[in-house]
Amino acid sequence: MMSQSAPGPSGSSAGPGSSAGTSTTDTAPVRMSDTVALHFDGTTAVITLDNPPVNGLGDTIRQGLSAALDAIVDRPETTAVVLTGAGRAFSGGADVRQLGTPAFTAGPPMSELLARMLELKIPVIAAIHGFALGGGLELSMGCHYRIAERTAKLGLPEVNLGLIPGGGGTQRLPRLIGAGPALDLIISAEHIDAERALELGIVDALFEGDPVQAAIHFVDGCADDGTAHRVIDGIERAEPAGADFDAARAAARRNRRNSRAQLAAITAVEASVTSDISTGLGVERAEFEQLVGSPEATALSYLFFAERTAARIDSIPKDTPLRDIRSAAVIGSGTMGVGIAMSFADAGIPVGLVDRSQEALERARSTVARTYERSVVKGRITAAEADQRRGLITPATSYDAAAQVDIIVEAVFEDLEVKKEVFAELDRIRRPGSILATNTSRLDVNEIAAATSAPADVIGLHFFSPAHVMRLLEVVQGAQTADDVLATSMALAQRIGKLPVLAQVCDGFIGNRMLSPYRREAEQLLEQGASPRQVDAALQDFGMAMGPFAMSDLAGIDVGEAGRRRFRETADPVLLASQSDISTRLFEAGRYGQKTGAGFYRYEDGDRTPHEDPVVEEIIAACAAERGVTRREVADEEIVERCMLALVNEGATLLDEGIAQRASDIDVVWANGYGFPAYRGGPMHYATTLGLATVVERMRELQQTVGEYWKPAELLERLVAAGRTDFSEVGGR
Repeated sequence: MMSQSAPGPSGSSAGPGSSAGTSTTDTAPVRMSDTVALHFDGTTAVITLDNPPVNGLGDTIRQGLSAALDAIVDRPETTAVVLTGAGRAFSGGADVRQLGTPAFTAGPPMSELLARMLELKIPVIAAIHGFALGGGLELSMGCHYRIAERTAKLGLPEVNLGLIPGGGGTQRLPRLIGAGPALDLIISAEHIDAERALELGIVDALFEGDPVQAAIHFVDGCADDGTAHRVIDGIERAEPAGADFDAARAAARRNRRNSRAQLAAITAVEASVTSDISTGLGVERAEFEQLVGSPEATALSYLFFAERTAARIDSIPKDTPLRDIRSAAVIGSGTMGVGIAMSFADAGIPVGLVDRSQEALERARSTVARTYERSVVKGRITAAEADQRRGLITPATSYDAAAQVDIIVEAVFEDLEVKKEVFAELDRIRRPGSILATNTSRLDVNEIAAATSAPADVIGLHFFSPAHVMRLLEVVQGAQTADDVLATSMALAQRIGKLPVLAQVCDGFIGNRMLSPYRREAEQLLEQGASPRQVDAALQDFGMAMGPFAMSDLAGIDVGEAGRRRFRETADPVLLASQSDISTRLFEAGRYGQKTGAGFYRYEDGDRTPHEDPVVEEIIAACAAERGVTRREVADEEIVERCMLALVNEGATLLDEGIAQRASDIDVVWANGYGFPAYRGGPMHYATTLGLATVVERMRELQQTVGEYWKPAELLERLVAAGRTDFSEVGGR
């Protein structure tokens, strides 16, 4: 079944079956390389990419395509060429596993192959199913026509890897659909559906069913009598309408993830409207080569794989059966509870929102309505979708509303005794087999589970605020959490659009446990002479999304006070000596941050701009005097070094303890939940760029000059002693 935006070129003499010919001319597939096959369906040549899992365009694909084109040229009776992919997709683009290896640059170059396809006098049709992303979409633009399965996804996501399209995408896509829409797709790295691709003009028709047969049917509308087919490279320049390159550059410079790649992409796309195709491709190639192998691209590529690895659980069988999750309930209708409920609703899962206070539920209902209304105004969802999602959230004042659901997520006040009381009540009313999850950010999941009769059904699901926006989800495995509960929770996280990372039980899990020494160093630096503004600015210049003190004011200084008091009651004396009282003094003064108009900074009514406050400086000076600290001038470099190395040392310790499965999981947590600059790859990857031996040496110096608590983590010392340079293949004990 085929739908086209327009019929094929006029003058076609190809009637039904003329392109396919008769079965007597069909041939069996012949391998052109390990990953490319060629066969003839009548007079139509069919080239199949076969490089599992996503038909990555590696060296053997390029070699096979070259051989296939040679074979087609040697067969003059061929009337059309169909290019398709085996398995679940057309192509996911370049084989990123080959980045940095000789195979990545091995000949023949893709540019040569695209030129050869475009020069063929017979129509070449890309039959896209599954997805055509990155180099896969670029390969399809080396064909005369593109048809796409209705459910297919298309896009150029290279900027997410710190790169730009390097196979002609910055030149051919603008010539195909105009520079404005092309620039938007390239800069956003958006995956669009086939319907949208048809509207834009990226594809010529949609199909359902077999890609090859759909392409052969499409050929019937194309001329086979020598009439020239559309060649993108023949378009002199791209249409500039809709492209504001100056505005795009200004926006890209504010981007903290991949601004360098976005700026390079803008330069390349701009060349498509000012230069011929040959010059434009040269600009693209020059920009691409500057990015390949850069620290930013290396880090972003590392995170790309790390995020895809994070959901894999090494400790349980891959075929562990999952529990069926068709309904949910959230206990607590505060900011976090509302966000969690919306996460379920956004995924189409009915969810009860339970709170004993009717007034709180009314506020929650208003919050949900406003949030979805804003999404409609911004064009993210339709009004009908907003209504449908609102309808999936059912407020209730009784726990009985959660009695029959498949998973219950507790999101009440961060107090262990309160949470244990809630879980005891939930255990009483829930149906057997339902999962009980706590949204605690640092409390003992095992103690919470002990309040129930079935600790195997209890797990931690630490959402990050705002929960309906933030992708990260720490999945915390209790000592008795059942394998199927863990596997189900990881799968559910992905289903509701989250990026799950497994953590074991400890105070703060992965992210907040590492946040404590990071904050420790920041506050010590205040006592030693830095100001809150200097610390925040230095760390923002390093790439952090926010400085620790601006973030503390945003989250609320009161939120962390219980944890600080618990630390003082239980900490090792060496660590206790490193603890500053600045945050507690601010708390005691009623300075909770933005919510009270004063915290580490002062705020004007209705304005979140932080202003330095002499009162804070007095509190800092008093704390320093009480601890006998002589204040001095602190360099920005010291601020960055101590805060970053504190993260690395704690990360190595918790990795060694088995709290995290792998070092890359730690980086995923910090890049997605705590504003660590993605272009630096996360704290553990950053340590490898510094050199682990250098890291350990500097920590030993800090141990001598700052305090004994700076002793390097045992894992770091073992790795350096063994001559290791990274954390690869290092897992918890």
